[in-house]
Amino acid sequence: MLRLGPELAAILEQLHATRASAKERQKIVEKNIREEARRLKDESGGDGDRARRGLVDRDVDSGWLKSQAQLLDLDSIAQEQSRLLVSKKCVLPDGSYRHPSKGYEEIHVPALKPRPFDPDERLVKISDMPEWAQPAFRGMNQLNRVQSRVYETALFRADNILLCAPTGAGKTNVAVLTILQQIALHMNKEDGSINHDDYKIVYVAPMKALVAEVVGNLSNRLKEYGVTVRELSGDQTLTRQQIEETQIIVTTPEKWDIITRKSGDRTYTQLVKLLIIDEIHLLHDNRGPVLESIVARTVRQIETTKDHIRLVGLSATLPNYEDVALFLRVDLKRGLFYFDNSYRPVPLSQQYIGIMVRKPLQRFQLMNDLCYEKVMDVAGKHQVLIFVHSRKETAKTARAIRDTALAKDTLGRFLKEDSASREILTTHTDLVKSNDLKDLLPYGFAIHHAGLNRADRQLVEDLFADGHVQVLVSTATLAWGVNLPAHTVIIKGTQIYDPEKGAWTELSPLDVMQMLGRAGRPQFDSYGEGIIITGHNELQYYLSLMNQQLPIESQFVSKLADQLNAEIVLGTVQNAREACNWLGYTYLYIRMLRNPTLYGLEADVLKRDITLEERRADLVSITSL
Repeated sequence: MLRLGPELAAILEQLHATRASAKERQKIVEKNIREEARRLKDESGGDGDRARRGLVDRDVDSGWLKSQAQLLDLDSIAQEQSRLLVSKKCVLPDGSYRHPSKGYEEIHVPALKPRPFDPDERLVKISDMPEWAQPAFRGMNQLNRVQSRVYETALFRADNILLCAPTGAGKTNVAVLTILQQIALHMNKEDGSINHDDYKIVYVAPMKALVAEVVGNLSNRLKEYGVTVRELSGDQTLTRQQIEETQIIVTTPEKWDIITRKSGDRTYTQLVKLLIIDEIHLLHDNRGPVLESIVARTVRQIETTKDHIRLVGLSATLPNYEDVALFLRVDLKRGLFYFDNSYRPVPLSQQYIGIMVRKPLQRFQLMNDLCYEKVMDVAGKHQVLIFVHSRKETAKTARAIRDTALAKDTLGRFLKEDSASREILTTHTDLVKSNDLKDLLPYGFAIHHAGLNRADRQLVEDLFADGHVQVLVSTATLAWGVNLPAHTVIIKGTQIYDPEKGAWTELSPLDVMQMLGRAGRPQFDSYGEGIIITGHNELQYYLSLMNQQLPIESQFVSKLADQLNAEIVLGTVQNAREACNWLGYTYLYIRMLRNPTLYGLEADVLKRDITLEERRADLVSITSL
């Protein structure tokens, strides 16, 4: 066999390495990171405890850390985070009060009065917008207060934006303004033609139901611009040609994470000029690590390629909005817009009911009794929307309230004998397929869940929207799908069964905010009512959540290994130092700097390690071993 010289052998070895599969390349890089992590330990100078040692110990030549990596228990850090998040007392607004009762405690929080207009505050009229931008707002006369405040930055500048505003404040219209800003950059000013080949816009929505809704909304509003909007989710896949023909891709965080992980798809991901992330407070959810990964990857891409990608975050009102803004690289003076609950289109009064009863049957009965009481408080005056957490529970709850009303002879409060609604409901009862609906509709009650056929669901939605159905019991699907507001919203219980964990878990903050966001009907109600029935131990958590006192924390530690592996496969992380650098782009890093003790660090750690290089090295080390 022909013997090769050392130079040719090296070239052949390099050629073989370039032909290695993605898995082989990943193994090589992982091995290098493991070896580097071990070397960092072995080269420790044995200076004892870090706190005693003082400032960070660095190698003179490389500037890289010499200290021994600490072994971290990532699970215990995540658990300690969860415990500390709900241990603080919530400060309630003026006018709030507690009302103890047998077996439960009620806390009432009054609706905030709408904030008065500033002397120089003006609403932007659609007719005052540039003529080319007006078609996207057809049917509207003017922007609301929130949209008017953000208008100049959204439409005429390229600054990154974080908009924190209550549910129902019209954040989607702000997203449309940023989309128009991008379209204008590719518009021929002389003839109004638009070059659609040079840009792509990605709109990340948290749920598939919202993705479909956004696609329909944007397609309708942007059709005059010749813009193609398509869905990219677990249900809808697009061919490469379809993606090339699409200007706006509406997707979920998980799907966009998968797309940006593939190095072969960079041809069109490099055309992305605007990334809109809806409900960015999802960072606090167990799906938050995916969002962190997407943003970190995008920011690193911007720095590497020098191509500008505008980042726009839309969020509910939250206390640590500056941290989220820093994560999105938002200029705090130019691109950060924060509006508290006094900007809610319909002020929301809140009731929190903490159940103290332990026995399941008694607890279940007490919840039904409380639902009946709260429904009767507004019966005949306002509609009520009750959220439960299983399909069976919809009919059970509706029947329990109806049967109690029958027993107490209060059914007449819902529908009067001679009312037109009673006749309409009786007529439509014969049209439905569901036996549960046949039983409930004549009394002014209805249920809604994904198990009903489409015709039945549509009928229920129409009857509720027209004011004929007085009490609608639904699963969370209604909160995310059709916009059906009601004066009063009740969340009956806050625990749902998680098949992955094989245990009962609390509702995500995102779900709770979305459900209570349905309370209060714009143009009809002067205020809405939101009622949460939960366990007594959970009262502090929900009070903090809904009164902007629960900071958005990072959940990245729980998925650190998965996310680091993704960057290794993509080729953006080749060694331990690059892995530490990558961690510096995450929301986890920002929150560790802001609140070290919550993430397992000593309170004074920043005095000797101002950029937390040691902790980042520890995290990389334990993840790589």
